[in-house]
Amino acid sequence: MWGFNLGVNLRPLIIKNIIRLENLRAKSLAVDANNMLYQFLSLIRTPDGTPLKDSSGRTTSHLLGLMFRSTRLIHDYHINLVFVFDGKPPLLKEREIAKRRKLREKATKEWKKALETTDYATAFSKAVMTSRLTKPLVDDAKRLLRLLGIPFLQAPSEAEAQASYMTMRGDVWASSSRDYDSLLFGAPRLVRYLTISGKEFLPSKGVSRPLKPELVDLRKLLFHHKLTREKLIDLAILIGTDFNDGVKGIGTKTALKLVKKYGNIEHLPSSIRSKVSEHYDEVRRIFLRPNVTSDYTVRYGKLHREKLHHFLCDERDISEMRVEIVAQRMKEFHSARTQTGLEKWVHMPD
Repeated sequence: MWGFNLGVNLRPLIIKNIIRLENLRAKSLAVDANNMLYQFLSLIRTPDGTPLKDSSGRTTSHLLGLMFRSTRLIHDYHINLVFVFDGKPPLLKEREIAKRRKLREKATKEWKKALETTDYATAFSKAVMTSRLTKPLVDDAKRLLRLLGIPFLQAPSEAEAQASYMTMRGDVWASSSRDYDSLLFGAPRLVRYLTISGKEFLPSKGVSRPLKPELVDLRKLLFHHKLTREKLIDLAILIGTDFNDGVKGIGTKTALKLVKKYGNIEHLPSSIRSKVSEHYDEVRRIFLRPNVTSDYTVRYGKLHREKLHHFLCDERDISEMRVEIVAQRMKEFHSARTQTGLEKWVHMPD
């Protein structure tokens, strides 16, 4: 996992259910691809914090993480994954993006300073916060998934919105992301911490903590707190989202009391309402009527074994042994799928 806390902080309200990966067997999940790739870029590094690279200087950390985790989840646990990539962010997200950029710049300076003093523990803790997911890295990830035969799609805007839409339609069983925003976008079920290692690195403390997969049921959450999804969104706006700053001094529990008492932002006392972002209704629309597409497939494609070896071994200097492990996993998965007649997972356009 990685170091930035993204999305809205609904943690104090969450009715979470700790599960095992075995509980997800034969389930299909729409995975926030960018979210997962950031994790790999952050943690798959050398001891001094440098990301893994090929002989041409191109980063390969994300490819190693993606190829091993995805194929293990698919092969070992029979979890059907569909990766969803972020599209163009809403304009209101620009401030949050700028804020993250400043945090990366600050962390980069601190990382270099730690390297100069050979303080590698500090260097690594700062390095995990410097990751940038560029278009070439995303293109590499898509190419890898295509060669493995794992379905993916490009969302028109927020990946979490698209994954939530797919879950609401019943095309997948749950949305998978670290962030809680999927609940605001209406995902009936959210799976967090879809990880095999079961650890999260905390850069501020320089240590890791154990993690277990969590399942959050939106209907149960709303029923428990006597909320509607619209009220949950207004609550999120009060504490702050990726699209707006919250009201200073109002935390999650206070926001809950306010929306339960007054119903919505419009009915809040003027002393509070005047401090709410002027764009709050636009933020509501982002969550309630997001920019999504119905033009996608969740079907698995063919394994392109030779092309996979050429890409990863010849072009990216990843060892033949490692590549053969993931290729064999997908070969066995495809073989088992054919034998059991799971024809709905049969083909994805090449």
